[in-house]
Amino acid sequence: MIRVNALPVIDIDITRYGAVGDGKVLNTIAIQKAIDDCHRQGGGKVVFPAGAWLSGTIVLKDNVTLRFNKDARLLGSTNINDYQNIDPFTDGLGIDVGWALLVAVDAKHIVIEGEGAIDGQGARLKEQQIATDTRPESERWGRRPFLVRIVRCEDVTVKGITLNYAAAWTSHYFQSKNVHIENVKIVSHGVAHNDGIDIDGCQNVQIKNCDIISGDDALCFKTTSSKMACRNIVVTGMRLKSNQGAIKMGTESMAPFENITISDCYIYDTKNGGIKLLTVDGAHLRNVHISNVKMVDVRTPMLIRLGSRLSVFRKGKDVQQSTGTLENVVIKNVKAKASANAQLTPPSGILITGVPGHYITNLTLENIEIDLAGGGTPEHARQHVPEAVDKYPEVKTFGPRAPAYGVWARHVKGLTLANITLRLDSNDRRPAFICEDGKDVVISGCNIPETSGAAAIIRLENVERAHISKVKVKGTADALVGVEGNSSDIKLGKNNTPGIRKKIQSAPPL
Repeated sequence: MIRVNALPVIDIDITRYGAVGDGKVLNTIAIQKAIDDCHRQGGGKVVFPAGAWLSGTIVLKDNVTLRFNKDARLLGSTNINDYQNIDPFTDGLGIDVGWALLVAVDAKHIVIEGEGAIDGQGARLKEQQIATDTRPESERWGRRPFLVRIVRCEDVTVKGITLNYAAAWTSHYFQSKNVHIENVKIVSHGVAHNDGIDIDGCQNVQIKNCDIISGDDALCFKTTSSKMACRNIVVTGMRLKSNQGAIKMGTESMAPFENITISDCYIYDTKNGGIKLLTVDGAHLRNVHISNVKMVDVRTPMLIRLGSRLSVFRKGKDVQQSTGTLENVVIKNVKAKASANAQLTPPSGILITGVPGHYITNLTLENIEIDLAGGGTPEHARQHVPEAVDKYPEVKTFGPRAPAYGVWARHVKGLTLANITLRLDSNDRRPAFICEDGKDVVISGCNIPETSGAAAIIRLENVERAHISKVKVKGTADALVGVEGNSSDIKLGKNNTPGIRKKIQSAPPL
C-alpha cells in the first residue's frame, strides 16, 4: 500500500546556510534555504545536527527528507507572528485555524525522520500571545500554530521522531495519500487542543508502534472537507494516554470514514473516552474494525454516535450536508477498566445513540470485558437521556448519567452484543443493558455480575425483534428482560438465571 521511493543521496547540513543551534537565533530563513536548495537539486536529506534550532514556519518540498540527528531539536518560535497559514480552515468548534511550524503542501516523496525532536514550546508561546491578544481564549487559541501539517501530499513517511508541546494540534495530515507513520513519540500537553495525530481525509495510511501522551485527542480521524474520505487505514501497536479521547473518529465529519482497521492498542489514564466513533456532519462511517484493545483507568470506554450537527469547516468550498450513516462496525476483544471518576456518574461502559429516524446499523460488540464502579439506583435506571440531535457529540452531552451501567443503546438496527462480560466494584440497580428504539437486536453469551434490587437485567423499550440467549446472571432481579413501549417479537433462548424471578416482564404500551 505504501510505495517506497529512492531519493537522491544528497545531504545538506543546515549550518551551511548560517543556522545557529543556540535556541536563540531565529533560523527560519536559513532552514528554508537549505530545503529549497535540496529540492532544486532533485532531493535528498536536510540534516539537523545536535543543537536547538529556533524557527518560524518552514515549508517542506518534493523529494526532501528532514533528518533530525540525536539531540537535535527544532524549536518553534514563541513569537506568533513568525508563523504562516498556508491552508486555512475552520475546526469543529468554529475557530479559524491552520498556522503551523513545519508544513508541506502539495508535496510528494517527503520524509521526517531521526532520533531528534520537534518542540513547539506551546506554553511559552501562549504566555507571550496572551500578553497582547485580549480576545477570549476560546477565540484566540486558533491563531496558535500546529506543530506539523501535511496538506494534500503523496508518499509521506514520518518515522522515529519525537514531537513535543505543540501550541495547538501536534500533527495534522490533510487529504494526503500513502502515508506511513511509525515509531513516533508524542508528548504534547499544557495548552488546549493538543491533539496527537489527526488524520483528516487521508487514504492508504499505515500507523504503527507510536506512543502518544496528549492533552487533547490522541489519535483522531477527521474529515473537515467533504471532498476526500478517510479510507484504507491500518493502525497497530499504539500506546495512548489522553486528557480527552484516545481513539476517535470525528467530530469534524463531512466525507466518509471507511475501511479502517485498528488493532493491538493500549489505552491508559484517559479522561474522556477510550474509543469514540462519531459522525455528525453528514459523513458515512462504515466498515470499521477495532480489535485487541486494553484500557486501564479510562472514563467511559466507548461512545458511538450518529448525529445531525451538520457543520461546515471549509468556508466557500463546502455546503451543509444531510445526516450521514454509521454502519458495519465491529469492535471485539476489548478489556477495559473504567475509571470510577467519570463524566457520567455513576459510570457506564458503552453509550450508543443515533437520532430519531437515523439508525446506527449493523454494529457488533464482541468479546468485551468492562470493570465498573457500580453505584446505580432505581432512580438512575429511569434517567432520561437527551437526544441532543444537533449538539457537539461528547460523553457529557448525554449526561448527567445513563440508565444502564453496561451498554445503553438508542436508535439502533442490527445491534449484536456477543460475549460481553461486566464486573462491578459495588451493587448497581440499573439494568446491565438497555435498548431504546431498536430493531433486530441480538444479545448472547453475556456474563452479568452479582447484583440485587434491579427491576430487570435487560430493558427493551420500543424494540422490534430481539433474541436473547446464553446470558449468565449471578445475582437477583425481578426479571431478566423488561419489555416496555411498543415492543414486539422478543425471544429468549436458553439462559442461566437462577436468581431471576421472571424471564420476561412486560409493561403495557404507553
